[in-house]
Amino acid sequence: MNRAHATREAWHPQSKQDRDAILRELEAVLASPHFCNSKRYPTLLQYIVDNTLAGKLDQLKERTLGVEVFERPPTYDTNTDTVVRYTAGEVRKRLLLYYSEHVSNSGIRISLPAGSYVAEFLHEQDGHGDAIDDPDLRAADPHEHEPEHFPHPGTEVDESGLGASSAASDAAASGVHASAEHTASATKVVGWVAAIVVILVAVTAGFLFLWKYRAAPPQTAVEAFWAPVIRDQHTVILCTGSSTFFPNNYSGVITADKSIEYPFVSMQAASAISQISSTLEHSGTATQLVPSATTSLQDLREHSVILLGGYNNDWTLRLLQPLRFHFLPYSPSNGESIVDQTPPQAHWNRDTSQPYSSADDYALVARFRDPTIDGWVVVLAGEGRNGTEAAAQFVASPHYMELLKDSIGSGFANRNLEAVLKVSVIEGKTGAPSILAAYSW
Repeated sequence: MNRAHATREAWHPQSKQDRDAILRELEAVLASPHFCNSKRYPTLLQYIVDNTLAGKLDQLKERTLGVEVFERPPTYDTNTDTVVRYTAGEVRKRLLLYYSEHVSNSGIRISLPAGSYVAEFLHEQDGHGDAIDDPDLRAADPHEHEPEHFPHPGTEVDESGLGASSAASDAAASGVHASAEHTASATKVVGWVAAIVVILVAVTAGFLFLWKYRAAPPQTAVEAFWAPVIRDQHTVILCTGSSTFFPNNYSGVITADKSIEYPFVSMQAASAISQISSTLEHSGTATQLVPSATTSLQDLREHSVILLGGYNNDWTLRLLQPLRFHFLPYSPSNGESIVDQTPPQAHWNRDTSQPYSSADDYALVARFRDPTIDGWVVVLAGEGRNGTEAAAQFVASPHYMELLKDSIGSGFANRNLEAVLKVSVIEGKTGAPSILAAYSW
């Protein structure tokens, strides 16, 4: 079979052998780099294929998928929680990437049509019949398939008849040659016209691309910082720490846990929330505000995540722990401190001999892809509330983002990165931050 002339048609498996062939194809797809490094995408595709093969199409609705695959409650709001739609879109994209790089030995292709959660199976089909119908071959030798004409045995043919017959044959032959020449000429003309059309289309497309490239403004450093986080995301989780009053503590508050009925965020945290929400909204991405104390790992796994706050946000402390710059656990002797775990180790902590409202603060800004949640994480966290506010202002500022970009160097838009900031604090007000250290990988 010539694969160049094969077509792919929708295929409905009928036998156990057919279904087994599809499951083997699915196994090959899920083992590819497009799927094997994730948890969500293989789980959704496996569920969809299994239920499609079983004919359980009623199980392939958005809400059912949210409940069965992503452990959402049966009453969850599919308008605000788009986990099924987003993940299905990623599955479609990854299937296209897989089949653009691989040729299936089985001739089977698994597809997820847009707007549907029912799998479609395509199977390579041969062209029907063995007759050769190649116009290039016909043009090359127009006589190859022409039948020869001889007198019927036993028929008397006189010379005049033979002459007439010969003349007729010569005329017919001339006609055939003329027709062949005409066909060849027409073929050449069509070929030239097609070539000219292709060239014109390519030139036009090139001009359009250059015009678009020149017309589009260059990506700013702020846009480059947020690009991997908001890519293919309609909603980003903004997970913030919260507090409760505790006058005996240095800062006057302590972290609010699940037992606190009415936790609060400071004015500085509220300013940070507003700053980040406005920045992402400008890029067409919404934020969903959730408290860290009641947010589960499953909640964080479905979107890119912004962690706001340091010691009042358990998720910040947990996800930063493996990284080079992270927060040390609180202790009465060290207080609240950021550490560089790479020798020679460095510590940054507030001067507790100064009043809280006058001591300079320190903050961490981080952007990295975390394997625990299988997604991008941004951390904006100060040792105190002023550091958190400054970190949010830092990632929304073109000036500071250019400074960070210069510190990181090439690959700023896609690499994991961390930066330690020092933040001036005067009478409780947040001053300008400065970069003390930066690292990328």
